[in-house]
Amino acid sequence: MESPMARYSPELKDQIVRRMMPPNNQSVADLSRHTGISAPTLYAWKKQIRSQGYIVPDTATSPDKWDVKAKLRAVAQTMPMNETECSAWCRENGIYPEQIAAWRQAFETMQSSASAAERAVSTVMRKRVKQLEKELLRKDRALAEAAALLTLSKKAQALWGTDEDV
Repeated sequence: MESPMARYSPELKDQIVRRMMPPNNQSVADLSRHTGISAPTLYAWKKQIRSQGYIVPDTATSPDKWDVKAKLRAVAQTMPMNETECSAWCRENGIYPEQIAAWRQAFETMQSSASAAERAVSTVMRKRVKQLEKELLRKDRALAEAAALLTLSKKAQALWGTDEDV
């Protein structure tokens, strides 16, 4: 068991962190039981290395159940690699190159569907703007007509007077 405020060597920390990362993907609970290091400490280490850009799944699940950020990070890291480098990277991280390709395709599809949705929204907004402009023009004309009639009636009253004057 660990003592309060225990200090761990960087070598031990690196070793434990590597066991949390693919391809091992050991759970925090297992590591805590086997090493005697508290689970909150292990979670803090996991959070720390994840913030540095490393791929560490939330649980010891299959790569298909990784969160979207981890999948996107994996796709981004393998994007500039050739096939051999990508295969080596995939072996190190416990996934298949086909999974990377499928994730990349899913992200591209998501991007294109988002673009299509944006275009549809844009079209709807353009139609709405056109409709509002037509309505504004109609109301503007009606207001101009009412103002003209009011002006004419005042001029007529000034010229001929009212019916009461006669």
